[in-house]
Amino acid sequence: MNKSAIAMAAMTSMALAACGGNSHDNNVSSLPQLSAATPANLAGSCEALASRLVFANTVFTTVTTVAAGTLTVAGKPVAQHCLIQGNMNQRVSPVDGKTYAIGFEMRLPIAWNGRFFYQANGGLDGNVVTATGEIGGGAPTSDALNMGFAVISSDAGHSAAQNPLFGLDPQARIDYGYNAVATLTPMAKQVIKLAYGRAPDRSYFDGCSNGGRHAMVAAARSSSEYDGIIAGDPGFHLPKAAIGEMWSAQQLAKVATATTANGLPDITTSFTATERQLVASKIIAKCDALDGVADGMVQDIKACQANFSLANDVPTCSGNVRDGTCLTSAQKDAIGNVFSGAVNSAGTTLYASFPYDAGLGTGWSAWKQGNSITLDPAAAAFTFTSPPQSASILSQLSAYAFNFSMDTDAPKIFAASGVYTEASWSFMPPPDETNLSALKTRGAKLMVYHGTSDPVFSSNDTTDWYQRLAAANGGDASNFARLYTVAGMNHCSGGPSADQFDMLTPMIAWVEQGTAPDSVIATARDASNAVPNPDVPTSWGAGRTRPLCPYPKVARYKGGDINAAGSFACS
Repeated sequence: MNKSAIAMAAMTSMALAACGGNSHDNNVSSLPQLSAATPANLAGSCEALASRLVFANTVFTTVTTVAAGTLTVAGKPVAQHCLIQGNMNQRVSPVDGKTYAIGFEMRLPIAWNGRFFYQANGGLDGNVVTATGEIGGGAPTSDALNMGFAVISSDAGHSAAQNPLFGLDPQARIDYGYNAVATLTPMAKQVIKLAYGRAPDRSYFDGCSNGGRHAMVAAARSSSEYDGIIAGDPGFHLPKAAIGEMWSAQQLAKVATATTANGLPDITTSFTATERQLVASKIIAKCDALDGVADGMVQDIKACQANFSLANDVPTCSGNVRDGTCLTSAQKDAIGNVFSGAVNSAGTTLYASFPYDAGLGTGWSAWKQGNSITLDPAAAAFTFTSPPQSASILSQLSAYAFNFSMDTDAPKIFAASGVYTEASWSFMPPPDETNLSALKTRGAKLMVYHGTSDPVFSSNDTTDWYQRLAAANGGDASNFARLYTVAGMNHCSGGPSADQFDMLTPMIAWVEQGTAPDSVIATARDASNAVPNPDVPTSWGAGRTRPLCPYPKVARYKGGDINAAGSFACS
């Protein structure tokens, strides 16, 4: 190269640096770029594969061909594929005498795209759901299996019949927390190698709720195994969130106007559907236009918290008259406490606060006024508390929730006791959750999304984590991890929201082509959608789309059709 060419190259380099060489771009270029997956076909028949399948402590119970069209996902027939079912590490518990195993299902497409997909369950697990590779959001229009992935799902080490009492067995607790994923992953990759003649080029992980927790744990504990991890509404602090739910139930119990058949407060009467809609309308009135347009959606959720006041913006009833046009002072105190988050008698925070947002419909109520006295106390009593409660509590879960002590019961999530050598705060959350350097330095990526109206796992908790992750990475983690908040979305889907989106396709582009996802397009499931969302207001019209923006950017209106994502910019 001659001197003039060298000089020109140097000038070009400096110009490029001046025109966009910010720390984010420099960080992107400094990380390894993973190569793209290459496709292959199943080597021989599914039935022939059966004789070759072998893995330690694993029994393969089913190996069979599934004809095209036997399954449909989002109205689309699933192509012919191989179904493999089995279990690992079967044992009899020395504690409760029950038989446990890690059950699983794999589905292998005939035409494989060279990728592996771990489909993580929600809730308390316990079911081997159909391994189609659910990709999150409300009523997704595709799935990983139809995209050519080899997919696995599992029950995380216990059966539905053992829920929620599996927490009585110490090993079942640990399998649920992290060990099932760690155990199944190498087995699944070995099966893929036997089926296609080689291991997967790229591996992806996706889940929402507890599945989002599994994803966050995988990012920390299985960073060498997965190249792209998608965590939806992650309950990565699930033991604390369960405490938060019982705290909410206790606050609402203070203003219940009726009792249930067993004489306990009926918390569905504490904050009625009409009253929830009243509060939602006042939040919209104060916060809707903060993103530049009044469209029934609160995109600038942070600004909303500074603008909306439950005390001042919602009318206070005169006396104790409740007609749906106001809240009593006692109600405001109780609901304010719900949103402020759980604390003990010393005022110490036990779980995060929740942002005020518009999604206060049936999805919100199902958690705050239903699961808070059923599912959450069950998880707390048997899985998160050491030692676990007696099985007799199973018939008294509501009473357990209402009487749960924020001072003496809450600390038990940090305890180990006897055979329960690992506290739930050890086996449930990701260890050292802001240290994802192993994932980052490999060139792997993490995408997290969270509905701002999620009533069980607070989006404030997730944004706080992301801020700490950024701080641990020189102030900017966006070159390997991005968070997208979803306005109005309840837990994983629903709410007055654009909740239908595909994060897997942009994740593949980020991992394998280096194209960072600067936004993800989401669709509101109005009445014209194949699977309508009843929470979408009819006033929105048909076909509304919105960009989901990487935090801390907000989708702001720049002009044009308010139903079109292109009328908004992430800034």
